[in-house]
Amino acid sequence: MTKPEVLPHDLEDLFIIRASTFFRHLAFVISHSGALCPPTFSLSFRPAICYPNHIVRKIFWIIGLTVFGLLGVTARADTFKLVTGDSITGELLAGSANDQGIQVKVGEGDYQRVPWANFSQEDLKKFRQTKKLEPLVEPFIEITQEDKIAKTEVAIKPPPRLERPPPQSLFGAMFSSGVGLFILLMLYAGNIYAAYEVAIFRAQPPALVCGIAAVAPIAAQIIFLSMPTRMQPAAAAWDAPPEAAPAATVAAADIAVNPMQAEGVEHPSGLHLAHTEPEAAAPSLPAPTIFQRGQYTFNRRFLETKFAGFFPVVRRDAEKDMVLLIKAARGQYIAERISRIAANDMHLQVRRGHATEEVMVPFQEIQEIRLQHKDTP
Repeated sequence: MTKPEVLPHDLEDLFIIRASTFFRHLAFVISHSGALCPPTFSLSFRPAICYPNHIVRKIFWIIGLTVFGLLGVTARADTFKLVTGDSITGELLAGSANDQGIQVKVGEGDYQRVPWANFSQEDLKKFRQTKKLEPLVEPFIEITQEDKIAKTEVAIKPPPRLERPPPQSLFGAMFSSGVGLFILLMLYAGNIYAAYEVAIFRAQPPALVCGIAAVAPIAAQIIFLSMPTRMQPAAAAWDAPPEAAPAATVAAADIAVNPMQAEGVEHPSGLHLAHTEPEAAAPSLPAPTIFQRGQYTFNRRFLETKFAGFFPVVRRDAEKDMVLLIKAARGQYIAERISRIAANDMHLQVRRGHATEEVMVPFQEIQEIRLQHKDTP
């Protein structure tokens, strides 16, 4: 007849029963030991041996620690569920784990290797909490749809944003910030400069136009642009001198005054007086040509086209006696030559006494240019 197999849980029950019986016997001996040797404790050996109380306490401590150690080893055994529906109880040996499985100590000297695929999903997830077993059990854990969503879910974190200022009007917002005040200042300066340009274009006093524009921006520019250009009164031109009398009239007058010059009059010595030539008449000065702002746009192209003869160092005979009278905001200049010219200004060669001087005149300050003879007053 075969001996029945003792299961691990039956061994635990048997050990607990025997331990409880031992402690009951030990308590009985302690309670009846006072009659033999009152100050000591006697063990039930033949012959009887009496021990002092402190030695007996040490023996109890050793026996108690031994019993609790055995109970702790027994309590470390776990129960694992298998996919076949069975369960296995024992101590999991993490040091024996490999890719195929792990060994479980089911009893004293009895080990059983269990493949990873045989463990239930709950146990595999528990094994994953152990850092050494995590890479081994990870391939055998089934990933649910919730786990897939949790792994692939993208956490959208809103970026930090600046707080929007409270809503207010345009001018209120511009006056409440440094940038807005700077923009308003630049616009106001541009308004004054535009008024200055309008004053130059319409030949108006710049101080008047800029002052009105400072009080009434934009409106001042519109008003003065709508007005016609103020024309400067032209200087009175010299009248042309009377033409010289014909030579025949002069000759006739001479004959009337001097009868000896008449034809048919004989002179005693045979000498005759020669006819005196009439005095050459003084040439007339050409009329000046006037170019005013508003009728013409003074720029580099205009000057190079209209006054091309004033750029060479050696001027032609037809233009060497002509000069340019330029009326600008800074004064009047009589220029004999244009020495240099740029996009916004030109340099004039003017005469100061017996020397010449170079003066720079901006185009926007020119009010009038007059082409005239150098002897024209």
